[in-house]
Amino acid sequence: MLRGETHAGPVPLAPLLQRSWQRSQEAGLTPAGLGSAGPHASAVQLARARDRHHELIAHARPVLEFLFEQTRGTDSVVLLADAQGMLLDAIGDTDFSQRAARVALRPGAVWHEQWRGTNAIGTCLAEEQALVIHGDEHYLDRNGFLTCAASPIVDPAGRIIGALDISSDHRQAHRHTLGLVRSAARMIEQRLFETRHAQGLRLRFHSRPEGIASLTEGLMALSDDGWVIGANAAALSMLKLERGHIGALRADSLFGLDLRSIEAMARTPAEPRALRCPDGTMLWLRVDRSHSIEVMARRTDRQPDDALPPSPSPSPSPSSSDRSAQTTQDRPGQDDALSGFALGDPTLRQIVGRLRRLSGAPVGLVLQGESGSGKSALAQAVHRSGPRRDGPLRTLHCASLDADLLDDTLFGRPLERPPAPGLLRSARGGTLVLDEVADLPLPLQARLLRALQDDMLAPLPGEPAQPLDVALICTSRRRLIDEVACGRLREDLYYRLNGLTLMLPPLRERSDLAALCRQLLDAAGSEAAVDPGLLEPLAHYPWPGNGRQLANALRAASVQLEPHERMIRLEHLPDDLREELATLAQQPMQDLKGIKGGLGGPGRAERALPDAAEVARTVAACKGNLSEAARRLGISRNTLYRRLREAGEDTAADDSASR
Repeated sequence: MLRGETHAGPVPLAPLLQRSWQRSQEAGLTPAGLGSAGPHASAVQLARARDRHHELIAHARPVLEFLFEQTRGTDSVVLLADAQGMLLDAIGDTDFSQRAARVALRPGAVWHEQWRGTNAIGTCLAEEQALVIHGDEHYLDRNGFLTCAASPIVDPAGRIIGALDISSDHRQAHRHTLGLVRSAARMIEQRLFETRHAQGLRLRFHSRPEGIASLTEGLMALSDDGWVIGANAAALSMLKLERGHIGALRADSLFGLDLRSIEAMARTPAEPRALRCPDGTMLWLRVDRSHSIEVMARRTDRQPDDALPPSPSPSPSPSSSDRSAQTTQDRPGQDDALSGFALGDPTLRQIVGRLRRLSGAPVGLVLQGESGSGKSALAQAVHRSGPRRDGPLRTLHCASLDADLLDDTLFGRPLERPPAPGLLRSARGGTLVLDEVADLPLPLQARLLRALQDDMLAPLPGEPAQPLDVALICTSRRRLIDEVACGRLREDLYYRLNGLTLMLPPLRERSDLAALCRQLLDAAGSEAAVDPGLLEPLAHYPWPGNGRQLANALRAASVQLEPHERMIRLEHLPDDLREELATLAQQPMQDLKGIKGGLGGPGRAERALPDAAEVARTVAACKGNLSEAARRLGISRNTLYRRLREAGEDTAADDSASR
């Protein structure tokens, strides 16, 4: 096969291995490993990757420790990787871990097939299934001493977000290792589901009542308007669904029970109820105290005496336009300001549903997410959709003012004539948004905490003390709990502010790019549309500036159109974005979506960029020609400029050679 010859007899490799070896060969790798030194993240890049995947790591770490206890003393190491194959965490026997580290089986290394050939982590991500790669089945000869079992980890929205692996000496291979790692991956998926859908309607089901709350139970989460927004692998298997059905089906089409009936059951005592699904499946439903719904399913021809009649057969799955109209009619408040964020992405649909349930409640709201992900716009929509919509909306940008100005702006200047009231007073009866709240100086945090605890404003001269009467929304591009750990945010203030925390997804993880582009163009007053052929490369771009970057790019592109043009194409985009897209298009494997320059800030998908020394050597070898240096390093010129500026180099003079 490696020589390109046709094998006359039986094929010696299983089809899965044939595909993987073929991909490895097409990536330019050779079994001897010539030219196959894969990327390895720097300490800073690894820290960024771990920060971006903090939720996965937090839930996976106890499982890794459990696996290590089961495999201790067997010359093994347990590994956690992200969706691009970068190793995020590892725990194993000391001696074997040192041997594994010699072939880069350690945190920071990227084990995507493009770089490491056939291997359990990279191949399970490519094939989207649990598998074992044993001994010489590894494409690279140097990895032949390993036997590795890996399973992908799928989040409740149906996206592969990582892989779990047990690697050991090939002489220690055990046939049960694959089952162990597959079960451990299900444990992580279970924990992710419970965390993300802790407050919503959850369906639990199994063929036996005893299967509820076990690793084999089916889990499904519903949005506030009845759409399936989360499911685990067991649920999809039992209902014969694919991951793509998540976000595209309503509960009534699956269970024969409309949303009003489910919500009514959530308000009744937690007694089991039975019903017959449209396909004949008998389900026993039970509502627990946290308003999650537990469903016990078994197939039988006998109908219990208290079984509910099936709902009328649902109509075919609606189109997106029909679905929008239907949900608007089904649920109140669907055309409020928050509806502009429910464009089809399941995560945002869930966030909007939770915000609607929060409306008017005296609960603090914290919106977290990368810069440009829409935190400020969402905070404004929360205000305009709630009972305080007729009151004032005030915003304090905590990172843009010094301590004295922040104090005066927030609490006012009582000694002036007339006294300046400050935002806490001017926002009474309305909403105050504290943008980047962790940037408040610590003394000001203490003063804010006292005001929140007393729920009173200190009186101005000649005025009585007044109740606070302000709905508070805080935003942060960093996780506030991490700011507490670093000492930048008071712990007592954090727990005072943190009633409900929501994490906005970055643009690269959203599934509603086409609808978002239409919305942004409409907001800019443009009748242009994005060429469908351009949507795919835009979807693969990591968008370090998120929605703000996309909005600016579309606005700039729309003004570049000729009077007769109505379609935005690649040539209309800004030069820097067009160059980045061209660089991505030249990558050897286009499905390596997340491995793109990691200098765009926390959360940006990244590959292991060349370090400063390698950049300096390459620029020197190219005699200052930065365009040539960028080509040799496999990065864009803009990325090279940023790399040089970080190293304190002057790019203006050197770039003369490029021109």
